[in-house]
Amino acid sequence: MPGARRAGGITKRCECRDEGGKRLGVQCPQLTKRAHGNHQLRQELPPDEKGTRRTFRRTGYATVKDAQTDLDRIRAILDLAEDDEDAARRVGDLLAAVMRDREPIPDTADVKRRLAGGVPMDVSLTVGEWLETWVESKKTKRTTTAGYRSHIRVHLIPGVGRYRLDRFNVAQAQAFFDGITEQNEVIAAENAARREQEARCRWGKACRPPAAESARLAVEREKLAAMPPYRLITGPATKQRIRATLRTALNAAIRRQYITFNPAAWVELESGKRPKAVLWTDRHVEHWRKTGEKPSAVMVWTPTQIGEFLDAAEESRLYAFFHLIAFRGLRRGEGVGQDERNVDLENGSITISKEIVVDNWQVFEDDPKTDGSAATIALDSLNVSVLREHRIRKAAERAAWNEQAAKDRSDGKDTQDWVDTGKEFVDVDGSWLHPEKVSEEFRRICRKAGLPSINLRDLRHCAATLIHGGGGDLHAVKETLRHSSIQLAGDTYTSLLQQVDQEIAERAAGLVPRARKPLDPPLEEVPEPPEDEPEDGSEDGPEGSPAPPGE
Repeated sequence: MPGARRAGGITKRCECRDEGGKRLGVQCPQLTKRAHGNHQLRQELPPDEKGTRRTFRRTGYATVKDAQTDLDRIRAILDLAEDDEDAARRVGDLLAAVMRDREPIPDTADVKRRLAGGVPMDVSLTVGEWLETWVESKKTKRTTTAGYRSHIRVHLIPGVGRYRLDRFNVAQAQAFFDGITEQNEVIAAENAARREQEARCRWGKACRPPAAESARLAVEREKLAAMPPYRLITGPATKQRIRATLRTALNAAIRRQYITFNPAAWVELESGKRPKAVLWTDRHVEHWRKTGEKPSAVMVWTPTQIGEFLDAAEESRLYAFFHLIAFRGLRRGEGVGQDERNVDLENGSITISKEIVVDNWQVFEDDPKTDGSAATIALDSLNVSVLREHRIRKAAERAAWNEQAAKDRSDGKDTQDWVDTGKEFVDVDGSWLHPEKVSEEFRRICRKAGLPSINLRDLRHCAATLIHGGGGDLHAVKETLRHSSIQLAGDTYTSLLQQVDQEIAERAAGLVPRARKPLDPPLEEVPEPPEDEPEDGSEDGPEGSPAPPGE
């Protein structure tokens, strides 16, 4: 009943004791003095789930006004439950926990919001506990959820997991991300020191080092073993994704009415823009071979380099796979997950509807990355021809495998027939092709061809070069590569297409006929000789006459 909830009041107490050590309490003659002792509030709480009576007590108030302010707040919170026994018990549990943990009296509006939303009244939920609860309830794609888990485990729980969820603020969130930047500087210094130490551990000659040099190398290797291992730097784009994970989780906490404000939305970070694709021009290749430095995280081969790669890949059983990616820009998972029935060689088209994804080396089939990724794109005649040859080779592999399996079974071996998975590109036994096996084969061919470094995903980007070089605009690139927006395609490929446009610009300049010939590059000016001296500097005068007297 409301009357029972309001049972309580304010008293004054002190720590004075009699000669026997017993506290005097209200019998202390000094309590009438304003400055003596302190004030205590007392408020009866609703009984717990077992029916046990509870009382909220708090002391240490310097003035009656301070004690009365907190008592009024406690009573306002109790009044929120009205005649709802369950709500009254939950409010009583909350205030009992506040008294036990010596926490500040919670805000009345916050308690009202929790009651209305039916959410737990426990105010001690930490950011880490909420992140773990949130990620367990996610219904996103498996790879997306795995990314959330990685951010939470590696970064967020160690960094901000200890903070109370309802008290987590912008300053704490900003300090966490600033700490990542500072840690990056430490990691970069440690990585540089390790590289320098590795250089000291090398003998560098074909012969065995002498005894003195062997002893020195042993000491240097001991120093190397004691150094921290190489670590990856958390770049701007990764920090943006970590913040996105935190922001999404806190938005979910707002929807559950645990909090009313999202601190992650106000954190300032450096730009995490996608890296620009850059062509491996001769100048870039020369610099890379000297220093090992790549101009951009996304490097793309020129058409000539793509041709060199495909020439080297012709002997590979995955030649058609690489050929398709280089010209039509499929993602790796889309390529290995491509159903054979969705490759229409008669009409020259391919429909992307499934992909095979890796999660801790295990593979599973999933829908494409986005709704726009599931689409039908055209196949050129060259790709159609290559895919026809691929199917002939695959049929031969299947026949050879089944023949060998029959022989093995006759010899008592347990060898299964070719697995019919219905995929266009399969392993040697017909089973799903593991995406990482494709990447390993790609790297092997690259090393054999001696080409500048790119990864398999960059081969997809090479398709942008070929599409644009063949006359396609940015919209054609976006449609073929199935980007979510033309802005995304532009942000990624603007610098790449600008380099390809150099040849187009030269052809455009050559289309306009001019009566005046183009000027040659200016030469260094040479002073003209005097009129009475030959231009060739000989001592003879004009037409071989002797030099004038006195010259």
